[in-house]
Amino acid sequence: MTDTTLSIFGLGYVGSVSAACFAKLGHRVIGVDVESHKVEALCNGRSPVLEEGLADLMRQEHAAGRLDATDDPERAVMESDISLVCVGTPSSKNGSLDMTYLNRVCEQIGEAMAKKLALPDSYHVVVIRSTVLPGTVEQYLVPILERASGKKAGVDFGVAQNPEFLREGSAIDDFFEPPKTVIGATDRRAADCTKSIYQGIDAPMFITSIGVASIVKYADNAFHAVKVTFGNEIGRFCKEQNVDSHEVMRIFCEDRKLNISPSYLTPGFAFGGSCLPKDIRALLYGAKRVDLELPLMGSLLRSNEKQIRALIDELMVYRHEGVGILGLSFKSGTDDLRESPMVQVVEALLGKGAEVRIHDPYLKLSELVGSNLRYIMTEIPHIGNLLKESAQDVIRPSKAIVVGHNTEVFQQALQQTRDDQIVFDLVRIPEAESIEAKYVGLYW
Repeated sequence: MTDTTLSIFGLGYVGSVSAACFAKLGHRVIGVDVESHKVEALCNGRSPVLEEGLADLMRQEHAAGRLDATDDPERAVMESDISLVCVGTPSSKNGSLDMTYLNRVCEQIGEAMAKKLALPDSYHVVVIRSTVLPGTVEQYLVPILERASGKKAGVDFGVAQNPEFLREGSAIDDFFEPPKTVIGATDRRAADCTKSIYQGIDAPMFITSIGVASIVKYADNAFHAVKVTFGNEIGRFCKEQNVDSHEVMRIFCEDRKLNISPSYLTPGFAFGGSCLPKDIRALLYGAKRVDLELPLMGSLLRSNEKQIRALIDELMVYRHEGVGILGLSFKSGTDDLRESPMVQVVEALLGKGAEVRIHDPYLKLSELVGSNLRYIMTEIPHIGNLLKESAQDVIRPSKAIVVGHNTEVFQQALQQTRDDQIVFDLVRIPEAESIEAKYVGLYW
């Protein structure tokens, strides 16, 4: 397929990055979202989300005429060849995926296809990029598309599952240099059409079943969660034995014969964000539905919670003397607070009457939109009162300082600490020996 036009439903992190990057590959892209401020931002060449390099890329591709947006699903489908679905699938209380947004978007696409596929020689491919459990596409989404369109998947239109492997903070690099591209499809035509939009990307390409494509993302994220937890538990043991855990794991990772990757294996703080916790819960929920016990998977969130609880217990000693937090989002370089372990730490401290101050250079309440803004307003509405303008405003009056992000700004600010203070380092900042305050490395 040449001169492909893509419609991308959902302009969160995955959708926005995908829109800009596919446009850079030369495709015409139409973003679709129910939130007017996101559509307006993209229509004006601005990024709806904060991500390294995305603002410039959005501006360039919009200026080149390859990037547009609308809140009209029918227009988007009628004007495009392929629809990529990138809407969120957040966790429900029982760990299952909330399919509300995904079901609704598939219904809208199906209704639009009913008109489009009535035209001679028309065809459309629906590509699910949202992370869903195996069976979801075949058992739930395809029937919705078929019912709304009155057409048959694999015959009149195609459906594919195309998981993304984008990390917040390095998503653009990950898009153009991915570890792999995985496409599962209802039929060969749908697979070939989806494959064609990745021309120019040099990465292993795997064409497989929809079920396999679905579970690959869960396998990846489950293993990432395993690696984080494993590295942290080794780190906890090493600290008790007065052994340098980073040296241990550095040597451990040199064994490449078993294809061990050093990513996520450095001992540090708990995992969080919008993917790992949600996907582990969904995996456990899926196993529970078929009476399958997954002991290791079941232990991950409990172990991760212990990492968080251990830090909270240490900080409780200083709750009346002031605790400063440097870095609140789950990852440096982003403003994503969803399931950030540092938010849980702050909530626990506040619940015990602690005096807490926070600085995160990437967290600006006035610029937050979408799920991030909703999360803050519903879960931590008081956070704005704790945010300070600079790292110095946090460090100066605090007895204990927690370093949650490894940034040069924080490294420099920590040089102003005093010998009556204590620094809890969760990220192993360089040259920690130059800090005047008492230094406590998390697992080193």
